[in-house]
Amino acid sequence: MDSKQRIYRTRIEARFSRRRLDAISDEDIQRLKAELRHLSVKSVNNTLTVLGKLLKVAVEWNVLERMPCRVKLLKASLPSVEFYEPEVYEGLVEAAGRVDPRVHLAVVLGGDAGLRLGELIGLEWHDVDFRRGLLQIRRAVWEGHVSLPKGGKERVVPMTARLSAALQEHRHLRGVRVLLKDDGTPADRAWIAYGMRRAQRRANMVEDGRIHILRHTFCSRLAMLDVPAMSIKELAGHANLQTTQRYLHLSSKAKGTAIKALDGAIAGLATRLATGLGVVPGVSEIN
Repeated sequence: MDSKQRIYRTRIEARFSRRRLDAISDEDIQRLKAELRHLSVKSVNNTLTVLGKLLKVAVEWNVLERMPCRVKLLKASLPSVEFYEPEVYEGLVEAAGRVDPRVHLAVVLGGDAGLRLGELIGLEWHDVDFRRGLLQIRRAVWEGHVSLPKGGKERVVPMTARLSAALQEHRHLRGVRVLLKDDGTPADRAWIAYGMRRAQRRANMVEDGRIHILRHTFCSRLAMLDVPAMSIKELAGHANLQTTQRYLHLSSKAKGTAIKALDGAIAGLATRLATGLGVVPGVSEIN
């Protein structure tokens, strides 16, 4: 909600607040795209989505009889995903353990369980099931606001042995939240990013403090281990399979299966030629 409101205030309100909604034309949409061309495609599409939703709600509420214009998003390819190679990630985990047990726990919650930053901040002790080795991801925190995880769905993630041990060693009675700062208040975005930078410095890595790359690392490692796409989707809490597919090119199994199928076709064709069945020469087309 905060993100949508910020987009409206900074990119839409000044341009359209004095216009009647039914006076917004296709030309206005194209002009808006031109004015925002210095932004990324994703940022422009986020702006267009907010404006389009505003107009659709106006129609639903009978403020408008129909959509006054077409809000067509820019074409965008799936963004590339950065992740840590296994050896680099393991070095970060080890370095985080030498910095602070809480930083170590934050790193393995991201890299071993795929928690988003808001989910990591909002994790509470009653979400941790040591007996069954499970994490219940029930909430996310964004600038102090508690909500459901992204996508509006809770999920269950089995814990690695390393993550379970880190949580066991970190158990405390200072509050319901798992990660707390020195003063006993819940960890926040700035505190975790600072801890991440310290761990990166100790591991001789670029000190950018990014947390979400740990989630990408989690999904990438599962793909490299040939975990099925639907399993990755459920563990990561992706809203749709398209998001998960960004990682599937890393699967050696998918590539190996494809080449085996090609080998089989080549062998079958060679057998037919050898037995005199023959093949009618020609050029095929894919429409």
